[in-house]
Amino acid sequence: MTRFHANGRLVAALALSTAALTTLTACGAKSEAPADSAGGVKAATATSVADFGSLKDLVAAAEKEGTLNAIALPPDWANYGEIIKAFEATYKVKVKVETPDAASADEINAIKSRKGQDRAPDVVDLGIPFDRSGAAEGLFAPYKVASYDKIPAAQKDEQARWYNDYGGYISIGCDASRIKVCPTTFADLLKPEYKGKVALNGNPNKSGSAFGGVYAAALANKGSFTDIQPGIDFFGKLKKNGNFIPVETTTATVQKGETPISIDWDYLNASLADQFKGKGVDWKVAVPADGVYAQYYSQAINKDAPHPAAARLWMEFLYGAEGQNLFLKGYARPVLLPAMTADGTVDKSFVSKLPAVEGTPTFPESADLEKVKATLAENWDKAVS
Repeated sequence: MTRFHANGRLVAALALSTAALTTLTACGAKSEAPADSAGGVKAATATSVADFGSLKDLVAAAEKEGTLNAIALPPDWANYGEIIKAFEATYKVKVKVETPDAASADEINAIKSRKGQDRAPDVVDLGIPFDRSGAAEGLFAPYKVASYDKIPAAQKDEQARWYNDYGGYISIGCDASRIKVCPTTFADLLKPEYKGKVALNGNPNKSGSAFGGVYAAALANKGSFTDIQPGIDFFGKLKKNGNFIPVETTTATVQKGETPISIDWDYLNASLADQFKGKGVDWKVAVPADGVYAQYYSQAINKDAPHPAAARLWMEFLYGAEGQNLFLKGYARPVLLPAMTADGTVDKSFVSKLPAVEGTPTFPESADLEKVKATLAENWDKAVS
């Protein structure tokens, strides 16, 4: 899902404010208490398939519920459209996706504001640091999928309240049909020929992709996982010299030439290149060597999910070979890619299409994220307003 158009996970205040979301949920009906699973264990407290008895029992419990409430899953983001169709084709569970444009902050708000309602999200797909903060607030149910032990330790919560599912690298997308020489580094973006052409996808205080863009810019300018200020300063400089435009990139803005250069995840930029092939937009993608930053999104189950069995079955599907390969088909790097490469279950034809990146990704600690989040909240608007 690309975030480049109205169905992307855009994060504008006009798209979905906290107040608006709360108003929309006020009339939701109370959910019924979750039924016992086939094994006599309440689905809402199940921490693994074993608690249901078997996968077959989990499937039976989920199909009895018949519905999965999802939020913020645009069909063209990380191939979620095909993933949802495959899940529905495999199981008798209807996936209801509300507000595909929503951001991580909106997902957290939906869990809080809809507690006890049958319209509450069962599962959420979150960027950092919202996965960590949501777990700290006690919003998520601990659950270990069958492949949990294969997920790298740095990419999962020790209590299994969240774990990474797919991710990618911050990249620079560029319309080569409009830009004579496309930028390939953050340093390039400062050049005068890119005046009024550089866009960041969303507000980094709300959007995981925009947050990643500022973090990557910080690393490119002598910052670190504990110091995001150089990234804020970089965008402040871009804004001052006229290169940075405060316009969220959409499919329409790209087609019109309004945002010919956009900073976003490589899987989104790569899928955009496919989308525009043969349509007059020659979209090129480069992972900037001076600011290599990888980030993964995480799945989590709402502790008060109205459909707890369906939520757990969804997790098992996403972290199975089929779900992980479907993420890969959408150019997103699945968290189990190393394990699947080792056991031969990965689709190599999809791997060969990934944008080239050198080195092994590293990730900030939770404490680092809290620190930079506070810095960003305090200084971003002052730098770019």
